[in-house]
Amino acid sequence: MSENSVGKSYPRIDARGKVTGETLYSGDLAMIGMLHLKTLFAERPHARVKAIHIEKAQAANGVAAVYTARDVPINEYGLQIPDQPVLCGPGSSKPHTDIVRFIGDQVAVVIANSEAEADAALKLIEVEYEDLPLLIDPLTAMRPDAPLLHPDRGDTNVCVHYKIRKGNVDEAFAKADVIVESEYHTPVQEHAYLQPEAGLAYIDSEGLITVESGGQWTHADRETIAHALGLPNEKIRVIYPAIGGAFGGREDMSVQITLALAAMKLRRPVKTIWSRRESIIGHGKRHAVTLKAKWGASKEGKLVAAEIELIGDGGAYMYTSNKVLGNSAITSTGPYFIPNVKTDVYGVYTNNVPGAAFRGFGAPQALFMAESQMNKLAEKLGLDAVEFRLKNALRDGDTMGVGTPAPNPVSIIQCIEAARDKFGWKKKRLRNQARGRKKNGQSSIVRGHGFAAGFKNVGFSFGYQENCWAKVEIHGNGKMERVVVHHAGAEVGQGTHTVMVQMAAHVLGISAGLVELKTSDSATQGNPGSASASRLTFMAGNSIKGAAEAALEKWKMEERPAIAEFKYLAPRTTPFDKETGYSMPNFQYAYVAQAAEVEVDTETGQLRVIRLVSADDVGKAINPDLVIGQIEGAVVQAQGYAILEDYKTKDGKLLTDQLSTYLIPTILDIPDSVESVIVEVPDPNGPWGARGLGELPFLPVAPVIAAAIHDATGVWINEFPFTPERILRALGKIK
Repeated sequence: MSENSVGKSYPRIDARGKVTGETLYSGDLAMIGMLHLKTLFAERPHARVKAIHIEKAQAANGVAAVYTARDVPINEYGLQIPDQPVLCGPGSSKPHTDIVRFIGDQVAVVIANSEAEADAALKLIEVEYEDLPLLIDPLTAMRPDAPLLHPDRGDTNVCVHYKIRKGNVDEAFAKADVIVESEYHTPVQEHAYLQPEAGLAYIDSEGLITVESGGQWTHADRETIAHALGLPNEKIRVIYPAIGGAFGGREDMSVQITLALAAMKLRRPVKTIWSRRESIIGHGKRHAVTLKAKWGASKEGKLVAAEIELIGDGGAYMYTSNKVLGNSAITSTGPYFIPNVKTDVYGVYTNNVPGAAFRGFGAPQALFMAESQMNKLAEKLGLDAVEFRLKNALRDGDTMGVGTPAPNPVSIIQCIEAARDKFGWKKKRLRNQARGRKKNGQSSIVRGHGFAAGFKNVGFSFGYQENCWAKVEIHGNGKMERVVVHHAGAEVGQGTHTVMVQMAAHVLGISAGLVELKTSDSATQGNPGSASASRLTFMAGNSIKGAAEAALEKWKMEERPAIAEFKYLAPRTTPFDKETGYSMPNFQYAYVAQAAEVEVDTETGQLRVIRLVSADDVGKAINPDLVIGQIEGAVVQAQGYAILEDYKTKDGKLLTDQLSTYLIPTILDIPDSVESVIVEVPDPNGPWGARGLGELPFLPVAPVIAAAIHDATGVWINEFPFTPERILRALGKIK
């Protein structure tokens, strides 16, 4: 690696260890004298725990301890608000913690000498439940007479409500030449990361309660564990081993607190690994959302007004619903200038699995509506979908729905044009031509093309002061012989540790082989912020760049070793105004546009994505191959969301609780071709101009497929996944 490391595709630094099996994940960890923990889940969606009988389990072979709610010092946790019990049941000092609110609530844990003994003892625990009324539908839960799931949180199950009021929509609709009104439904999605929840907790040599488990923010995990155990943050240490995927699903706690509790009480190492079923029922999901939209445009093809209602199923606890749905509010008007906007976004407590962070963070749901509305308006106006978007795309200085301009430079036009040109989009893609197209003599096979766009914030929002810490050490005498970079940012498979090395090497003008990376240890490193919000390359890059530059100055002054720390502070943001939504909620956005070709069998309902082009503005591609990998991975994951993944529940219980029933894409299900177009419009605040990328290519996939289905068949489908059954029903082939 030369001094010009940024912008070059160097191999991932973690690749060899992961391919050979040398790298250890949470489930691979072991220590002498280690005990094993098993968790008893509620398995019912809403009930009061009247009593837990643990005597038989305590007396079982090999059992070291059984813990219930009464054993947790402060029996509450939550990333945004502490509204979830660590263990549900009687005996806790916190009110309302004797109630389970979804099937994945944890009731007790057994710690034993072996997994088998812990599992056997778990079956001996007897729990007395009093079932309570179910609230499964958010609309029912919103009613004033609905039973309250969190009576200590107010007099309503509505846990989030954001308003946007810009201009006057009533006057604008009265003057609109074309109006489109539709209702949309987007589904739950399971993260399905390869590594299930697992971890090891122990007391380290300094006496710290140490938890080694996958996560996305070491310091937030530490704070949450410390709170539940009633300890200062400094008494808890969080270390991340290799992490087998996250996608937002590891932002919230799973096994960490109960592991730390057991290690604290027993003073021995304690390990657990969840089964796939436990993983699926035990962590949050992408929010299911219902959207009602009314959009208007002039006959010249200019958007004039948008009225939107979005209701998100928050599930049993807050998790990050307030932030996810805040992002839905921002993105619900798409990357377009609309002078008059009225939006109401609600999050609602129910007895479903909690809605949580998931790649895209509220934007995929909102953009499915926004892009579908754009395509319907274009058709009604007789305009090409790309031309219509270019007429209305945000430009520098245009105000967003929240009333303030998007930070410059706004690059959605460059993305739309790049996707258009790469795809070879032509204005004359008439539906009758698509319908009449045959393949292999089978007239039931039709093809269609679609277009969609989107945008997503980079970094945390709504007034939070974004920050990120790094430390760089330069060792050597006359020349640099070794550089150590300290950064706690999580590597969840996206390649961020590789670009950290590249960025440090670039600043110092050295080979990457001289850079040693020490990561993800809350005891020895400052706060990195989360591996989420498409922020880590931007934030870590700025912090490492600052630390490396400061260390380099010391090196030039002949300080040996030259060591510097740096804390990067991003530009300030502001929260929503409660009545109007007026705000500067983010310091930057990234933009994307996609075009797709699909094939539909009108006899069987089978859908296949033939080709998808994704043009993503990353500002500056630090490592182009990693960028392409992120685009391809996001498209495949989003295609699963759009076509295949069919999450089913009944009365609050999960029917698709295994990967044999909840189907994710295999190599045989992915698009025939995914073509990545890297757009580089530098962000003046980004390191070397870089923006964020991780979530971006996911955003328009569902609406671009919906548009292509419409082009092929002539029908709009406002709900997905686009299963054969749903397609045939839309075509009128089945009821």
